[in-house]
Amino acid sequence: MVFTSPTFLFLFLPLVLLLYYYANTFFRNITLLVFSLLFYAWGEGLYLLLMIISIVFNYFFGLLIGRDKKNNKRRLLLFVAVVFNLSLIFYFKYTAFLVSIINDFFNLDINTTPIHLPLGISFFTFQSISYLVDVYRQEVPSQKKIINLGLYISLFPQLIAGPIVRYSDINLQLNTREHSFEKFSNGIYRFTIGLVKKMVIANPLGYIADQVFAIDSNDLSMPLSWIGILCYSFQIYYDFSGYSDMAIGLGKMFGFKFEENFNHPYISKSVQEFWRRWHISLSSWFRDYLYIPLGGNRLGKKRLIFNLIVVFFLTGFWHGASWNFIFWGLFHGLFISLERIQKVKTFLKAKVVLSHCYTLIIVVVAWVFFRAQDLSSSFKYLFNMFNFKKYSIDLFEFKTIVSNEAIFVFILAIIFAIPIRKKIENMFQFNEVFWGVSRVLLIVASLILVISKVASSTYNPFIYFRF
Repeated sequence: MVFTSPTFLFLFLPLVLLLYYYANTFFRNITLLVFSLLFYAWGEGLYLLLMIISIVFNYFFGLLIGRDKKNNKRRLLLFVAVVFNLSLIFYFKYTAFLVSIINDFFNLDINTTPIHLPLGISFFTFQSISYLVDVYRQEVPSQKKIINLGLYISLFPQLIAGPIVRYSDINLQLNTREHSFEKFSNGIYRFTIGLVKKMVIANPLGYIADQVFAIDSNDLSMPLSWIGILCYSFQIYYDFSGYSDMAIGLGKMFGFKFEENFNHPYISKSVQEFWRRWHISLSSWFRDYLYIPLGGNRLGKKRLIFNLIVVFFLTGFWHGASWNFIFWGLFHGLFISLERIQKVKTFLKAKVVLSHCYTLIIVVVAWVFFRAQDLSSSFKYLFNMFNFKKYSIDLFEFKTIVSNEAIFVFILAIIFAIPIRKKIENMFQFNEVFWGVSRVLLIVASLILVISKVASSTYNPFIYFRF
């Protein structure tokens, strides 16, 4: 079940909202937990048992870590618990990849039955680890109520594709949270923005990107290859940030406040800044739970570079069991490391326009490895992007792939990639009543547009569902 499906929009969400607000305070968390588990079971069936096992295991280990006062024992408990959580990801996500490496390296032919990748496993296991580490660091007390911990791990708005919610950010909200008409209406507004991003911008551009990437590399022209990767660059941004908007909006409807996950990453003037604006919950997770414990920038330049490479290797590997994702992560890590050189820092600060262009080129080139099927396909696609011998484009092929609507959507994608929405909203907020009416009309118009898209479109992927 996805947020853009009729089943979710017209059945699941209205039902859970009705029962949630009908229930008294004591039963609201129970109601949300039951529906969150139902939401997961809808798509994953018996893999719901894996989720329940994860909840029970982390609940008891959280209690043990929080209760024990001996550092050595607490450290051992944390180690066992983290290994358990990582083993879930490793088994379901990386077993086949590891076997393929062994087969290639030792010239073997070990067969493995394809292993199903449970939805959201990379997200809910990282949330579990953050809970355990926060308890170990004594930043938060261990959760005594299994209902509350279960809700934290399985909460359906951000369960499948994030943002990765820190336990330390949400632990107080699990017990008491504010519900108000203003917060609920803000949630609807934010959810609607996410729907529009996904259905109106991401899906049409994603359809073009898929068509371009399906063309044989021998037949792909330079202009068309750039069209394909630029469409994908906007697709993945509006797809993922749209999901995050919907998750944050849904959270507000139930009284929760989730941290922002995107902050206009395509206006960045360095790759380092890009990662402060892109998938903020993941990059901050790796910073606080890996980069800083490794020593961060405190142990000299060589160790700093080593730490950055490790972090971005694992960032790429987290996204998927593929050499493409590893290369994508290391590619970003390489440029972030180069940006630590003082001369490079000085240049990027002094040449704002050039630094912005440099960042966009690096990010867009890197997306090729994220989108292509394998490394060979990635390099062939990159070759076509910079093959000036193929500068011409077949107009019939162009018009077949790129419609007038797609050109309009692409322009919208460029406009809203910069921080213009807030400025527009501020322009309308000179009068509270006027802004309230305008927002209602905007929500209604957007929902009508989105519903028409939902009804007419069969192309509705969520890119980050496969992670």
